[in-house]
Amino acid sequence: MKITLKDGSVKVYEAAASVYDIASDISEGLARAACCAKIDGETVDLRTVIDHDCELSICTANDGEGLAAIRHTASHVLAEAVKNLFPEAKLAIGPSIDTGFYYDFDHEAFSREDLDALEAEMKKIIKKGEKLEKFTLPRAEAIEFMKERQEPYKVELIQDLPEDAEISFYRQGEFVDLCAGPHLMSTKGVKAFKLTSSSMAYWRGDSDKARLQRIYGTAYNKKEDLAVHLERMEDAKRRDHNRLGREMELFTTVDVIGQGLPLFTPRGTKMLMKLQRWIEDLEDKEWGYVRTRTPLMAKSDLYKMSGHWDHYKEGMFVLGDEEKDREVYALRPMTCPFQYYVYKNTQKSYRDLPYRMSETSTLFRNEDSGEMHGLTRVRQFTITEGHLVVRPDQMVEEFKGCIALAKYCLTTLGVEEDVTYHLSKWDPENREKYIGEPEVWNETEQHIRDILTELEIPFVEDVGEAAFYGPKVDINAKNVYGKEDTMITIQWDALLAEQFDMYYIDQNGDKIRPYIIHRTSMGCYERTLAWLIEKYAGKFPTWLCPEQVRVLPISEKYEAYAAKVLRELRARDIDAEVDNRSEKIGFKIREARLARVPYMLVVGQQEEEEGLVSVRSRFAGDEGQKPLAQFLEQICEEIRTKEIRKEEQQEEKG
Repeated sequence: MKITLKDGSVKVYEAAASVYDIASDISEGLARAACCAKIDGETVDLRTVIDHDCELSICTANDGEGLAAIRHTASHVLAEAVKNLFPEAKLAIGPSIDTGFYYDFDHEAFSREDLDALEAEMKKIIKKGEKLEKFTLPRAEAIEFMKERQEPYKVELIQDLPEDAEISFYRQGEFVDLCAGPHLMSTKGVKAFKLTSSSMAYWRGDSDKARLQRIYGTAYNKKEDLAVHLERMEDAKRRDHNRLGREMELFTTVDVIGQGLPLFTPRGTKMLMKLQRWIEDLEDKEWGYVRTRTPLMAKSDLYKMSGHWDHYKEGMFVLGDEEKDREVYALRPMTCPFQYYVYKNTQKSYRDLPYRMSETSTLFRNEDSGEMHGLTRVRQFTITEGHLVVRPDQMVEEFKGCIALAKYCLTTLGVEEDVTYHLSKWDPENREKYIGEPEVWNETEQHIRDILTELEIPFVEDVGEAAFYGPKVDINAKNVYGKEDTMITIQWDALLAEQFDMYYIDQNGDKIRPYIIHRTSMGCYERTLAWLIEKYAGKFPTWLCPEQVRVLPISEKYEAYAAKVLRELRARDIDAEVDNRSEKIGFKIREARLARVPYMLVVGQQEEEEGLVSVRSRFAGDEGQKPLAQFLEQICEEIRTKEIRKEEQQEEKG
């Protein structure tokens, strides 16, 4: 058989051989470094026997697949450690993830002391260096095997597999786990690891099922790489919007109000208002949108017409009982069907299109409680939602315009380099999830593919992520912990106009179905605020800050001049405050810096006599004395242009 290696070279073998044997034949060093492999693009175990011509790529810790194998093995070591120290714990699942690994257990909550003890036990297991051995059982035997070991969650997983399935297990010493792999050859391959945290999780992510305890960890091939990761995680904790947003008094949550329903304080509300005013002015004055205002709820009839009732009902808050009530309502999870009726309110001709509608829409999604997270996953949120009704010949250019608007928003916010673009496609193997014919889906997906290629935007394609009525561009970003969320979406819809009998009159007087673009310009305000908190660690660009300037009189003798400076600032719509406390000026400066205020204006005798202010900023430290008029001109220009000034290192240390 011929084995084509990653570098294009070919190895010929007379008999079948395992991946590990082939790696050893290439070099002993490669065999020692090997973690797993890819055969014709499919990730496999090093124990896999090859008996046919194929392309083979040996994966080490430098490859994503290799690092995942290390982490997956570490999760099994963790599971063995838990069973050693807490024999009554029941095993659930333990995969590798982008940032490391986790394992879920049916057990009481784990303390930090428990995690430390488990780390020590894991080190003992790793030091033993037990080989990981793979074996398989028929489904019925596998079920009995796990019943004998009193692992009900493993039994349930096996029962969900086909009757004729061969079930694979991995053994390391006396510990055995249900697993498809791949894994390292022995536990000694786990060189550097750390258990980072524990939390509650639901079995299979379902809040109606058992509450489990999830232990998170990470693993690397080198201690140096682990140290870098742990430092990055510490920085993530410092930037975590859940902690920082509360510390900065931007938002809070209250149990009696409900999970996923944040309360915004005056400071957080001011930031949201700045974002909203910017977006609305941008869309209406520069991008040709008309603004609508539509109800927060509607009868179920509307959602049945749009298809949301069939495809999205589980994610909606339904008011009333279909079997008992004559009229059933639901809080809106989206605005599109409402805006369709705004379009239909008057007859449109081909000259009226494109008709671009936008709304600052409050929406409601019945998210599972296990999915709630700070401001990034909530049950009530506000979005920069818009729908463009266009002629088919306008669709491509208008779609490009929506991408251009999104890119402009990302650039202004300073986050354009942090995003990835995704072409979210339908899944032809799951037809019941979508409406429309395959030809329409294939054509519209190709249009989007061509647009992204023409605009030279790198993108990946995700099968099964389309809306039920059309493909879309999702613009995604990761939070500080590496979890990816969709920030902006632009959807191509060639189908729903038919269901709502939407049309325009063409040059010949005929009724023609339009196309629709569903889009957000900046996305969800709550999620965007969370993103910005983490991006800037609370040190926002001046235009976004809830407090842009703090005036600091040296003593009470200069409070009158401080008040005059404050009036001048507020007269120009600058958000400013005065610190009149009877504290030393050094203390006031430190307090303002801790509050992440962009500018501090220190005023005393000379400033009052000469109409000056002594400027200190987050960006350059002590900027010296300036005439008040000059400072006002500079900050107004900075705010008007939404400039993002860079922080100087000396100020960071200060």
